[in-house]
Amino acid sequence: MTTHPSPSPAGPDAAAPPVSVGQRIALLVLLTASFTLALDFSILNVALPRIGAEVGFALADLQWISTAFAVCAAGFTLLFGRLADLFGRRRQFLAGIALLGAASLLGGLAGEPWLLLVARVAQGIATAAVTPAALSLLTTSFPEGAMRDRALGINGALMAAGFTTGAVLGGLLTDLISWRWAFFINVIVAVAVLAIGPVVLKETASLRRPRLDVPGAVTVTVALVAGVYGLTQAGQHSWSDVRSWASLGVAAVMILAFLVIERTVAEPLVPLRVLARRTTGWGNLAGVLAFATQTSVVFLLTVFLQEVRGFTPLQAGLTFAVMGVGTVIGGLIAPRIIALVGGRRAIVSGLVIQGSATIPLAFLGDLQAWMVVLLIATFLGGVANLVVIVGFMVAATSGLPDAEQGLATGLATMSQQIGITLGTPVMSAIATAAGAGAAGIAGAAGVLNGVSTALAINAALCIAGAIWMAFALPRAPKKPA
Repeated sequence: MTTHPSPSPAGPDAAAPPVSVGQRIALLVLLTASFTLALDFSILNVALPRIGAEVGFALADLQWISTAFAVCAAGFTLLFGRLADLFGRRRQFLAGIALLGAASLLGGLAGEPWLLLVARVAQGIATAAVTPAALSLLTTSFPEGAMRDRALGINGALMAAGFTTGAVLGGLLTDLISWRWAFFINVIVAVAVLAIGPVVLKETASLRRPRLDVPGAVTVTVALVAGVYGLTQAGQHSWSDVRSWASLGVAAVMILAFLVIERTVAEPLVPLRVLARRTTGWGNLAGVLAFATQTSVVFLLTVFLQEVRGFTPLQAGLTFAVMGVGTVIGGLIAPRIIALVGGRRAIVSGLVIQGSATIPLAFLGDLQAWMVVLLIATFLGGVANLVVIVGFMVAATSGLPDAEQGLATGLATMSQQIGITLGTPVMSAIATAAGAGAAGIAGAAGVLNGVSTALAINAALCIAGAIWMAFALPRAPKKPA
């Protein structure tokens, strides 16, 4: 049985080897890429009506600008996570960045709907390739313990800040310059990363080249693509939509087929022993919950601010700046919290605080100082959410050898992207049903009733998740006296 280095000793200030200049530059390159990829998930949302008018999308087809990206980003991430282990993380990272730059240039210049959709598909595939490669380069560049936790904390903070910043930056670019600059920014970043990355990033290809589990790769990719497509269709239309249930049915069948294949092949894409580890399995579920609940809070509050309070898209986006600050602070303090109380307690306490901060948001309509409450609650929720996210990242990638870090970070990235994709359609369906089901309530009052109901359920999910994780995640081993 292979042994691995134990985590760093107790204390946030535990001694760690000094970080070299090369490591710092490599970390900067990887963090820049992660921030940019997170930005892409939200930067176009507020610009969709303007894009539709200029490029020629029908109103009903605007959703495909987001769906095409989300389906590919989530659907291919596990496959690329394993490919990074087998054929080289640095090589895949740089190739993915090059594809992202080319796809973004195409999207920024697109004058036809089909061309823009091709660009979004390519951006999604590039995201699926780059994100697990970047994370595994990060985890293999720093030893398990305080240094890695700190790097993961900064990475998590920037990813969450990127998602929030996307809403603000998308509104600014659309109103002040052009929505096309939401694409062109990626081109600039890609050129910079490709100029510096080859010099500072080290290749980490596996010395042994096992055969790729093609049946497993095909079934899990089809399952993820079908599942994400089904969820997005449910959010755009309804949970009774036949396309949604048909796609989710295909996803379920493919997942069962994947599990059977992984039990029988000699060299599985995802060894089931990895999924059976409590820190990996339950840690990734905590990640899905963290991303699903917090990103859906952003969606629900966007609806509240624009439909109930009459904010413009730019005003609504700027409101989330306080949450963005909270996420950055949460990412920076999370490693210290994990060092003090352990990953399990950090995840549980973070979910409790996030849920508690969401509860007042369900009562905004009856509060006179609603804006003050919103800003305080979203700030606290942002801090707590990042503690959970960093805790899940540490749990999901700990205790595994470097040869399986691409797999581990691929699973973690998949959890992140499924959570982002899952949260909005589920909460949208709840809000729509609650708003429509309130007899005699219409217009802004109906929207408020639906949003309040969805926020209350969101808070309940956080608290229930905290209780579950308190029992499901393993306790940290006692440290020697």
